Amino acid sequence: MSEAPDDLKYSKSHEWVRVNDDGTVTVGVTDHAQEQLGDLVYVEVPDEGRELEAEEACAVVESVKAASDVYAPVAGTVVAVNETLADKPEAVNNDAYGEGWLVRLKPADPAAVDALMSAGDYQAFVESE
Repeated sequence: MSEAPDDLKYSKSHEWVRVNDDGTVTVGVTDHAQEQLGDLVYVEVPDEGRELEAEEACAVVESVKAASDVYAPVAGTVVAVNETLADKPEAVNNDAYGEGWLVRLKPADPAAVDALMSAGDYQAFVESE
């Protein structure tokens, strides 16, 4: 299994969260999740400005094997979406923690990010599944 970067936080539904300098958070699916899904053929992201509750289904990733919902790891407002995924869904497979990001949120409660799993906790969680 691939390593989960230490500078990110993780959810049990296999999303990662990066806290940005401006207080927003970038969200994507973990490398483990994209490996399980296989080659992505379609990614649907929410509209900018949408208010999300924590654990609300907010995006869809579709592979040749299955479609899967992506859940908001924290409550917040969508401030940006990765437009390139419409034409390049494989970016999630190629670089899950980089160009494969899905959305940027302005968290309703920035402290909620702290409640997510660390990289070590996420690795242990995945290995226990």
